[in-house]
Amino acid sequence: MSVKIFSGRSTEYLAKKIVKKYYKDEASELNKCEVRVFNDGEMNVHFTETIREDNVFIIQSTLGSDNIIELFLMIDAAKRASAQKINVVIPYFGYARSDRKDKPRVPISSKLMADLLTTAGATRVITLDLHVDQIQGFFNIPVDHLSSEYIFIPYIKNHFMDMNLVVAATDVGGSKKVSHYSYALGVDLVLIHKERSSPGIISSMKLIGDVKGKDIVFVDDIIDTGGSICRAAELVMNQGANSVRAIVCHPVLSKKAYDNINSSYLKELVVTDTIPIIEGLSDKITVLSIDDMFAKAIDKISKGVSISSEIFGAM
Repeated sequence: MSVKIFSGRSTEYLAKKIVKKYYKDEASELNKCEVRVFNDGEMNVHFTETIREDNVFIIQSTLGSDNIIELFLMIDAAKRASAQKINVVIPYFGYARSDRKDKPRVPISSKLMADLLTTAGATRVITLDLHVDQIQGFFNIPVDHLSSEYIFIPYIKNHFMDMNLVVAATDVGGSKKVSHYSYALGVDLVLIHKERSSPGIISSMKLIGDVKGKDIVFVDDIIDTGGSICRAAELVMNQGANSVRAIVCHPVLSKKAYDNINSSYLKELVVTDTIPIIEGLSDKITVLSIDDMFAKAIDKISKGVSISSEIFGAM
């Protein structure tokens, strides 16, 4: 059973790096899959080589409806081509923020995404920093939920530990994630309590903890417009913090995000490459690649061995 690694178009930049890390060869290339887009916007995909009885890995972040449909079509094509295993690598899992009914007559979109991936034919999902851990329970197939801690914590240790460091959560829901950082780094944590009047609109924001004279590093999973984290940065600076930075896994960066970041108190925003950013719009953004992490996960999964010791183990 051969390992074959393919990519959708939205994540090809990342998949090319992953395949080089996986084969430990700069000349290595992705296996080929053609995507044809018709005049009406419909798509068709074609694996240009046999994948019968192969262990197939399909890499695609699900940001945007076209990328989601393209991924479903690739999974279905692999299933109908008699692939033995169809492992779907989703660096950024879209619709994860809709994980429950917060009011009547709304969908639980992340559950629907899980059902559709399984129905299409996925046999395993590998993803990074789901918005909430419980989304793993929406799947009836194995889910390997990787953590960006293994990228970010070494970066913090190498760049920020000479500061008077305190880690911070942008909301109470992020306290569990930030507590991992606090423990691994041996530093204190503070929380921001915020209330929303509607999705994306913050009505109030309060600081829980002491930041006076401290260098603050916010930790979060997603930055969208940047409004919340920039407002939180202003709050801690007004409370006497020395400096403020942010560590965020998924850089959605929609609408006026780049302008918000550039005009904010943030000295640096560190993100991963699960979603491509627009180069040249902000010199505050540092991008760390998750290529090595996913290459290691693919290697261990393809060999049928545990990935916990290297990727899931305690920091």
